[in-house]
Amino acid sequence: MDDSLERVASEVRICIKCPLSETRTQAVPGEGPANAAVFFIGEGPGRTEDEKGRPFVGASGRFLESLLRDIGMDRSQVFITNVVKCRPPDNRDPKPLELAACRDYLDRQIALVRPVVVVTLGRYSMERYFPGAAITKIHGQVKRIGEVSYLPLFHPAAALRSDAWRAAMKEDFKLIPKLLSESGRSGL
Repeated sequence: MDDSLERVASEVRICIKCPLSETRTQAVPGEGPANAAVFFIGEGPGRTEDEKGRPFVGASGRFLESLLRDIGMDRSQVFITNVVKCRPPDNRDPKPLELAACRDYLDRQIALVRPVVVVTLGRYSMERYFPGAAITKIHGQVKRIGEVSYLPLFHPAAALRSDAWRAAMKEDFKLIPKLLSESGRSGL
């Protein structure tokens, strides 16, 4: 079977693997170019994302876009998705069953895009690559697995609530162009 980002997105939009499908307005598969060098993984859609079917389109998304501009990039150059593709009620944390239900979708997206930098935004996406770690201790510390650099960052929503975390996130974000340069692949 030929796989594609559109096939994954189509499956996500009709998914009923977990109870989140019962309360969503729209599933949020993710978006970005199929050849994106940078792949962002957030935690889960919020209210605005659930309404629009797109990731990071509320206040967190505006902050993420400003961070991208600060390093000379824009949203159209990166792939953005979440560890869960449907909004948890009341923006609660994703549950293990929900994370497991969406894992295959995320694995397939990463395999199809083949990024050189994977940026985890928040503790739930970080946990996948840095099990048992605390975001406050490891943010900005790159881990390389094969040809891919994994960069754990604070979630933009958390950074918007804390001046210290916002400053740290702005500083950590500056690592992305450096990692792209080291990989020999541009962000375009």
